[in-house]
Amino acid sequence: MASRTQIVCLCEGKKGASIDEVFINKLIRTIKPNWLRPVGANYVRMEPRGGRKEVIAEMPNQLRLCLNAGGDTTLMVWADCDHDCADGEVLKAKFWEEAERQGITKEQFDRAVFVFAKDRLENWIEFLQTGNPDEAKEGPRVTHNRTAADAAKKLAEFCKAGRSVDGMPHRSSGRARTGGRLPAGIESGRESPRNARLKEDKGQVRDP
Repeated sequence: MASRTQIVCLCEGKKGASIDEVFINKLIRTIKPNWLRPVGANYVRMEPRGGRKEVIAEMPNQLRLCLNAGGDTTLMVWADCDHDCADGEVLKAKFWEEAERQGITKEQFDRAVFVFAKDRLENWIEFLQTGNPDEAKEGPRVTHNRTAADAAKKLAEFCKAGRSVDGMPHRSSGRARTGGRLPAGIESGRESPRNARLKEDKGQVRDP
């Protein structure tokens, strides 16, 4: 792991061929959380791993790498709830089951940050583009990186300004976190370096 890496984002998709990677990378870099040390361009590293099953299987390994790198490295795990997980608690339990099987302790597990979209990240993008997503079905497939990046930038601006994000799927209302924090609907399982929190309700899973 590069010594300057401070956020590792484990997500669905294939390297260089996924809008998840584009959206997440743009969102984090635009927010630039205020607890980050002054660094160069390598402070975020993307780790796409195919489908959700592969992300669950890889999470313990990536968490160990982050923990071994020291307290300034945060693992963020991004995944979709899809049709088979009623909410973030159910999906987080799947991650914990695999992590425990691979020898991760609960204390270690709780240091990861989980970000779950309900049903898919495309629903976020549809909301940010139109303001009127249909939560009864998956958002339309996004085929252009520019579309994903523009939507992520718009969400990041909400967050940095501390503006409300009413109507954000899956929650009907919420408030973007100020101070470079991430929006309502994001689960944080750990405190970030320098005791700055990624969200107010540590340890609670909430679906966007």
